[in-house]
Amino acid sequence: MSTPDEFEQPEQPEVAAGAQPEASAPLAHVDADWRRVSPKYLVVEVVGGLIGTAVLVGAFLAVHFIWHQPWALWVAIGAGAISLASLAFEPRRVRSIAYRLREDDLVFKRGIMFQRQVAVPYGRMQLVDITRGPIARWLGLADLKFVTAAAATAVTVPGLPEAEADRLRDELVALAETRRAGL
Repeated sequence: MSTPDEFEQPEQPEVAAGAQPEASAPLAHVDADWRRVSPKYLVVEVVGGLIGTAVLVGAFLAVHFIWHQPWALWVAIGAGAISLASLAFEPRRVRSIAYRLREDDLVFKRGIMFQRQVAVPYGRMQLVDITRGPIARWLGLADLKFVTAAAATAVTVPGLPEAEADRLRDELVALAETRRAGL
């Protein structure tokens, strides 16, 4: 089990009064407060991908061997190759998942090629839910889901350590109750 300090972002150095910051300093703070999901979440994604690949390939192999359909063998080989090749991108995809808490909303981002970034205002949150699948539970991880009245803004932050997910859920519920908007 990991400690909460393992996932904290390093502190930014302070600039003395009157001193000019370095040229790269203004850009350094832009992503400093983004919180990443646990690196252990990669195991959840890889195992899930391997199980899905095994089921898909097994189904096509069953069609090939039971009903003697030669095309099913080629589909099984192609599906297996594509699925295994996509696993090579999994570490980068997991590293692209991040969230941050701002004054009025939670911002979530994910994606490598097709990037998605959603801001969920605290006052619009109707439900904050924690789910734990068997592999994630074994690794001490949980998924935190935020639901609003608009279906398009349902956001799930996967791969959070269980203690962090519980703490974040309680914090977001408290913020949502103090900032109810239009209800």
